[in-house]
Amino acid sequence: MADDTERPPLLSVRDLTVTFAAHGATAQAVRGVDFDLAAGETVGIVGESGSGKSVTALAIMGLLAGNAKINGSIKLNGRELVGMDRRHLRKIRGKQVGMVFQDPLTSLNPVIPIGKQLAEALRIHNPDLSRRHARDRSVELLQMVSIPDARRRLDNYPFELSGGMRQRVMIAMAMSNEPSLVIADEPTTALDVTIQAQVLEVLQQLQREHDVGVMLITHDLGVVAGLVKRVLVMYAGRVVESGAVDPVFDEPGHPYTRGLLACLPRLDRPRFELVPIKGAPPSAAHIPSGCAFHPRCPQATARCVAEDPTLLDHGPTRAACHYADDVRRLPLTASA
Repeated sequence: MADDTERPPLLSVRDLTVTFAAHGATAQAVRGVDFDLAAGETVGIVGESGSGKSVTALAIMGLLAGNAKINGSIKLNGRELVGMDRRHLRKIRGKQVGMVFQDPLTSLNPVIPIGKQLAEALRIHNPDLSRRHARDRSVELLQMVSIPDARRRLDNYPFELSGGMRQRVMIAMAMSNEPSLVIADEPTTALDVTIQAQVLEVLQQLQREHDVGVMLITHDLGVVAGLVKRVLVMYAGRVVESGAVDPVFDEPGHPYTRGLLACLPRLDRPRFELVPIKGAPPSAAHIPSGCAFHPRCPQATARCVAEDPTLLDHGPTRAACHYADDVRRLPLTASA
């Protein structure tokens, strides 16, 4: 496989902004997001609820509501998706981009057997595919995600499967047309820890074997640590820190990243005290001036209130903090 630096990115997002308008008011859910994702690479996007993670994913998929205004650029294999008409977007969704949603029980149709749902996903993009071949391919897809007795499972309804098996069906559906990009939005949130590990292992194996780019959205930093090479930390619609996983986890330069890590149990530090981040994330309709994190930040100064920091290189990571170099040297707790 060629090195990722020798070929153009599979997905390139530049200055992405998403604004919602309703009842005479506006809310900016995504504010100037930039990142690239290479074929065969897994990038993690982390942050609290309301940070803009899922809206970013839905903007890429073209699934936002009609009151959403998208500015910036989203290129998939060099093709611009922003402004593309719905007919062409429908051809891309499911064929070039697959998506695994958070709750498979609401994503799968409860009154249709999973075999028919898989076959439908196949035949939408392959209309010449016969029913028999679609069924055979559905069996292969279920086997690919390690579902036992796959042919018999085709006749099961979603409620007859466990949560882990339903999520595997969603992964099979996302992979059904061999997409180049898979977006997984909180794919393990509703699962227990053991099943989480199994589902993530399936996703990781498929990514390696099929050279698929994976965009993994989660609030669970433990999931990110074991699965991705590069991570973006989002807060109030912005990327506030980015870099390779190890530097971001070991030497974060943004107080918000440090706060998230201070909430994460550490096996290597059994006496490590978990300290929550004070306060709550801001509403997209009422983002504070300056650095949006300053009302919750223990290091905030008058400069943070007045001036919005730019995402810049600070040692091993990029961080949007005026004092990133100083923050990096602090103990890894939310209050210091």
